[in-house]
Amino acid sequence: MATPVEPNFNAQGSFSEKSIEMDPGRATRILRRGLKLKCPDCGLGPLYRKAFRMHTHCEYCGLIYEREQGYFVGAIYINYAATVGIAVPGFFLLDAFAGLTINQQLALWIPFAVIFPLIFFHHSRSLWLTLDHFFNPAKILYSLPPKNSAKN
Repeated sequence: MATPVEPNFNAQGSFSEKSIEMDPGRATRILRRGLKLKCPDCGLGPLYRKAFRMHTHCEYCGLIYEREQGYFVGAIYINYAATVGIAVPGFFLLDAFAGLTINQQLALWIPFAVIFPLIFFHHSRSLWLTLDHFFNPAKILYSLPPKNSAKN
C-alpha cells in the first residue's frame, strides 16, 4: 500500500504531453476515479474528509486539489447544469405524460432544485477536478526543475 506524503509541486518521474495522448484508457480511468470521489491522479486518496470538508491534497501522491482561489467555480456550473438538465426535461415529461397541475409540478421541482445540488455537490467538484486534471495535468502545470544540492 502507498504511504501518505506531503503535498508537492514537483513532477514525479518523467512525464510529457505526448504520453497523455498515447494512453487511450486514461480518460475512462480518470473519470472512474472521479465518480468514486478519489484522487484523479493516483485513485487512492479520498477527496473528502467530512461531508463538506475537502482534503487540500492527496495523501498518497501529493496532488493539490484546489490549485488556486476560486478554482471550483467551474464545479458550480457543473452542478447547475446537472440540476437544470434534470429539472427542465422532467417538468416537461411530467406535464406531457402525468398531467400534473402547475402547483403539483412546483411542489415537486422546487424542493428538487434545492436538495439535488446539495446531494450532487461532491460529485460536481470531483468531476470538475477530473476534467481539469485530464486537460491540464498538475505534473505539466507544476513541474519545477530539481533543486541543486550544492549552493553557489
